[in-house]
Parts: sequence; structure tokens; C-alpha cells
Amino acid sequence: MPGGSGEEVEVIHLWASQRTACTYFMYSFAQRDDVEVLDEPLYANFLRETGAERPYREELLSKVESKGDKVVEEIIFGPRQRKYRFCKHMAYQRLRSRSLTKELVKRGKHCILIQNPLDVLTSYGKDTSPLFTDLGYDDLVSIYSDLSRGGKSPHVIDMELLQENPEATLRCLCNDIGIPFQSAMLKWEAGPKPFDGFWAPYYYGSVHQSTSFEPPKKYPSPFPPNFYDLLEQSFPFYNLLKRYARHPTAKSFHPSLPVPANEKLLSWVGDELIPRESAEVSVFDSVVQGGDAVWEGLRIYKGKVFKLEEHLDRLFDSAKALAFINVPTREWVKDAIFTTLIRNGMFDNAHIRLTLTRGKKVTSGMSPEFNLSGCTLIVLAEWKPPVYDNAQGITLVSATTRRNSPNNLDSKIHHNNLLNNILAKIEANNANANDAIMLDKDGFVSETNATNLFLVKKGKVATPHADYCLPGVTRATVMELVVKENLILSEKHISLSEFHTADEVFTTGTMGELTPVVKIDGRAIGDGSVGPVTKRLQEAYKKLTAQSGVPIPTYQQP
Repeated sequence: MPGGSGEEVEVIHLWASQRTACTYFMYSFAQRDDVEVLDEPLYANFLRETGAERPYREELLSKVESKGDKVVEEIIFGPRQRKYRFCKHMAYQRLRSRSLTKELVKRGKHCILIQNPLDVLTSYGKDTSPLFTDLGYDDLVSIYSDLSRGGKSPHVIDMELLQENPEATLRCLCNDIGIPFQSAMLKWEAGPKPFDGFWAPYYYGSVHQSTSFEPPKKYPSPFPPNFYDLLEQSFPFYNLLKRYARHPTAKSFHPSLPVPANEKLLSWVGDELIPRESAEVSVFDSVVQGGDAVWEGLRIYKGKVFKLEEHLDRLFDSAKALAFINVPTREWVKDAIFTTLIRNGMFDNAHIRLTLTRGKKVTSGMSPEFNLSGCTLIVLAEWKPPVYDNAQGITLVSATTRRNSPNNLDSKIHHNNLLNNILAKIEANNANANDAIMLDKDGFVSETNATNLFLVKKGKVATPHADYCLPGVTRATVMELVVKENLILSEKHISLSEFHTADEVFTTGTMGELTPVVKIDGRAIGDGSVGPVTKRLQEAYKKLTAQSGVPIPTYQQP
């Protein structure tokens, strides 16, 4: 494509970390009939400004423009020979001058190529000792931040995905930066290229032998243990960028959230608040090793945590029943809860999943003797309205999965080993119901997979014994409200047919509050609408949540 049209060249900037991956990318773009490529045009400027030593330093500085402003204006954005100009940039060579950086951000299209630090560090020879700054991961994050702040969030390419499916990945990139894909990008001839930098003889040996993007090796090389510290330093930066990598066969890696505001949360893990995507526990933590943890659900109403003390009572009782050691104090847990809520600005219509694990083990295994570090506290706060339709009601089905017996695992311990409930929930999902009713070993109704159950018959309220079910905090609260409302309450064995023929049925739980049930196993409950006793208790519960609770420090009524 001839030049001289007077039109400004359209520049495509590729920012990458160390090693040869980005050179493959440059060779790919060089195959297009509408692209000219530049191999690290900022390199000479980097050497001049930093004084860094390289075997080719003097030759490079004597033959290539090294003043940053001239490089940008005369080379990167200089007169064009073809419509597009592809510039390969190493992240550590990024210009520190604000004006030059601003100019690069403002003009051109940007993409970032990332590569797993496991592969990058393994590619170094045994006699090489790279520095963290040589790897460029911190610079790539800074570049991403600068571009995003300027309204030009770059396309992030994961080298692993590129190797697995070059055509789909390149098509995705071309579509995002607004250029047509050309199949010529998938192949090139072996050997040196006329546009290679002066450093090519030192570094491009393996690339010169290639003719395409090579598929990843099925089994990698052993990782050098002496680079382990560098790996730990690099991984957080790599993982941050990987979250933004575009998958070639999907519009986004990120599934949509039920409440979009929850995308940017701070969660308490251990002894600190951490952003949502970084909030993780160790693979050695007991909750991972065997579901060895206890938990509570807390709901927030207008600056107050409802029934906080009751939930903490059960949390610490459960931890004691499981013989946890080095359990944090009650006040410390409360401070973590309040800090999490305040930092997130969550003072109403929010829910907390509070988890206390036995803690991190020194080696994998079942025995609590491997737990030497104390418990791990997790405070996961989310914007979360009640999870059920409390106005129109929900449907239930009875599950074949039976509720745990106290002979096996006492439901009065509010533990994280929830597979029993999950199996029942799977049955509900398969039946297109909201939840599943679980029976005890004798066939009496116990609870649902997630909530306690109540029925109303001829104005009287009944709920199953808490022999096999969790004696829920919300359950106890509603039982007190039934009495205050001058209704007759009984706690007894209740068969499934009694629920089928009830006038009204409702469930209780912190996450869902008080929820009407309008159909069970295909049978309408009463006339299939929310009954008067249920509505009455809903209103009483609503008044109670507005009046009581532990105040969140610093909260001021709007």
C-alpha cells in the first residue's frame, strides 16, 4: 500500500514483558499487507536515560534516534508507508516523561500481552539472575492503569490463549481495535527479518526458527526453585491483568453479577480487608481441605446488624463443638464486621456471610493437629436484597436426600460441610423449584435445603422439631413473634402430607427473611396465594428489624 497520502498513520502499540513472546506477535503483524512494524522504538531512549549496559548499546545509540520526543513524533507517529504501524514496546522501556506518556496514550490503539511468570522465569538460563524490574509486570499494570484512566482501556492478550487458538485470538484482537483480520497473520517464514532490532542476534534465535505461533507444551519444564521469590512477587500483577484478558470465544471472562454494585467489594480475610478479586484463602486452609469451618449469615437494616449477638453466640458455640483452638475474641470479630461494613459503605439492604475456619494447615491432611496458625476469619459483605420473592411466594419440592441425623453430623453445629443440603438443592434445580424440602430418617419434614419451615392450619402455627434441622436464629425470632401476635404455636413432628394440605406455609432465614410458599410438589398451598397469617407475621418481622439490632459505629441516619 503506497504512502504519501497525507493521512496520519494509525498506530497499534503492543506492550509486553520480557522474553520472546511479543516478537512472535510482531512477526504476525508484519505479514499483513497494510502494516509496517517497529521493533522497540523506545529502546534507545531507555538506554540513554537509564545508562543501562547492553552489548549493543553504543551501536544502537549511534545509529538510532534516542531522544524520546523525537522518537514519538518522528518515528512512532512519523510519515507513513502503510495505513497501520505496529510498535512492539517492552514494558520496562516505558517513557517516564508525563508529556510523552500522555502523547502515546492519546494517539493510537493499545494492547497488552501477558505471559504466565511460571513460563517467563523458567525460560531464563541457570546462570541468569533476573530482577523483578526486568520482568515488567509492575510496569504493565501501570500502563494498563494509565490507559484506562485516559479512557482507552487496552485489549489484554493472554499468551496461553494465543498459543491454544491463534486465529480466534487474533480475530478477537482485530475486531476490538477496529482492523480487518488477515489470515496471513498466522504464518511467516523462518529466519531473521529486516526490521529486527540490533539485539536480535542475542535474543531471537528460537523465534527465527519459528514459522507460526507454537502450541503450548503438554508438559512444562521444571520450575527453578531459586526464582520462587520472583514468582511470588510477579503473580499478583499477572493475575490482576489476567482478569481483563479477552477470551477469543467469549465476550467477557466475567459473568454478570446479580447485583452489579458487588463487583467492587472489600472482603475481610484473616486480619485484613482485600479487594474482591484478591480475597482468597490458602489451599492449605481447613475450609478447603475438608469444609472444616463454621459460619453465620447476618443482615443489615438501616445502620444496624440484626440479631448480631445471637449469631455470634451460635458461631462460637459451633467453633467450640468442633474443638477449634486459638479462636479470636468476640470483640475482634465484631470489629472486623463493623470495619468491613464501614469501608464498603454498607448500612442497609446488605448481607454478610461470616465464616470462621479452623485455619491454615502446615501440610494437607484431615487431622486438626496440622493446624498450628489459629483460625481464619472471613467477612464477606454484599449488597443483597432478600433472595426470594416475599410478595408472591415460592415453590418447593420434596427431596429424596434426607437431612443429616445427629448420629452422623449434628445440625446444631452450623458447619460449612453443606453437601447434604447441596444435593437437595440440585433436586430442586432439576425440578425448576426454588428450594427442596428435606425429610428426616423417619420421613418427617425437617427443613428446606436453606431455610426453616412453618405451616398454618386453621389459624394455628406449627414448625418441625429442631432434632434434624438447624435451630435458626430467624426461626426463633419468628416463633417469638407468633406468640406476641397471640397465635397458637406448636413444635412437633410434621409429615409431608400435612404440609401439602396446610392453609399456609412459609420459610424463615436470614438471607430470605420470611417467605411465603404457594406450591409444594405441584400442589397449591391453600388457594395458591399468600395467606393472612403469613402477611401478618411478615409485617411484624419488618417492624422488628426496623427497631432492633446492634448499631454500626459511625453510622448517621440520613
